[in-house]
Amino acid sequence: MGLDVIKAALPEYAKDIKLNLGSTVGTSTLSPAQAWGTALACAVAARNPIVLREIAEEAAGTLEPEAVEAAKGAAAVMAMNNVYYRAKHLIGDESYATIPARLRMQIIARPGVDKGDFELWCLAVSAITGCGVCLESHEKTLRGAGYTREQVHEALRIAAVVHAAAVTLDAETALA
Repeated sequence: MGLDVIKAALPEYAKDIKLNLGSTVGTSTLSPAQAWGTALACAVAARNPIVLREIAEEAAGTLEPEAVEAAKGAAAVMAMNNVYYRAKHLIGDESYATIPARLRMQIIARPGVDKGDFELWCLAVSAITGCGVCLESHEKTLRGAGYTREQVHEALRIAAVVHAAAVTLDAETALA
């Protein structure tokens, strides 16, 4: 179950992804809750049903129910924020920065888990969706809260590998 199912589904050309799944999520230097929350948030963001189902199942063995909901909530709110803030940035007109978002983001204030862990999950999702503004904001918040560069780096590694597994499985499904 879980990561083993994903690894078994990956084709031989994605052997590096198979190996990296175990070494990023399975043996992360993050706490188990941080690592599995990151993996779950990233699986939601990566949108592959196999990756999401299997990571959610394995994460449930480590995460409290509130953390499962918070990881999914991080992916949901960042799906909105990453589009909004990336678009404002890409337009290149600084006057947009003065216009309030007027988008509800209450989960950020009360995520139901440690706020730093929630920020870590938001950062990882932002890496997948490519929002530089959100990456910078979440990294700054994390560093200000005492998280190390190594912890940020670990979350980025998990995001990269979960996303790569999802992309590969999507490609294989489309080509089948």
